[in-house]
Amino acid sequence: MAWTILMAAGVLEVVWAFAMKQSDGFTRFWPSVLCALSMLASVGLLALAMRSLPLGTAYAVWTGIGAAGAFVVGLVFLGEAATPLRLLAAALIVSGIALMKAAQ
Repeated sequence: MAWTILMAAGVLEVVWAFAMKQSDGFTRFWPSVLCALSMLASVGLLALAMRSLPLGTAYAVWTGIGAAGAFVVGLVFLGEAATPLRLLAAALIVSGIALMKAAQ
């Protein structure tokens, strides 16, 4: 159950990162509200997951999901560049997440 909660926390991290971008420096109301709410929910779920997962594992997986997810959202929805080096970097992040899970 802790891993499911951690995955949800990671997805919410992607949501707040995208909402922050859409808020245009917190000058747009609804994206700013979504950013704040999803930040709180993400950190709250991370705290719940950390009740039974080690700190280093939980935090690394949470930030990894956020980083890789924000990268994909940037590619798909914001037209960001998918250069070979950026794709390799994202693959390394995902590999790190998988290794953390396997090491658990």
